[in-house]
Amino acid sequence: MDRVTVTPEAVAVIGKLKALHGALAFHQSGGCCDGSAPMCFPAGEFKTGAQDIYLGRIEDCDFFIGAAQFEYWSHTQLIIDVVPGRGSGFSLEAPEGVRFLTRSRVFTDAEAAELEAAGPPPRGAD
Repeated sequence: MDRVTVTPEAVAVIGKLKALHGALAFHQSGGCCDGSAPMCFPAGEFKTGAQDIYLGRIEDCDFFIGAAQFEYWSHTQLIIDVVPGRGSGFSLEAPEGVRFLTRSRVFTDAEAAELEAAGPPPRGAD
């Protein structure tokens, strides 16, 4: 069961960004700038630590979320989408006239049990 997934529209934007910038990484923001928007950075530019939870990979890009945000969203699958418009943050897609957006769906009881059995996801410092 994936904790994070991506829409076909976002796949296209990620592909374009990878062609322009090389390897990428994402962090589900919970702070200033774009509020709770997923932020896209060149891989290695955003330093993760013990307070960052590794949710998985989307399009061969690591995806992290802050521990406090994870507590709010742990019962949902994050679905990374893209919409027209510019965000106000530092995410790489801003100059492209689009912004990433997180949608979510609640895990089913069976999915939640599967995730519980797998144990907690690793932290960025692991």
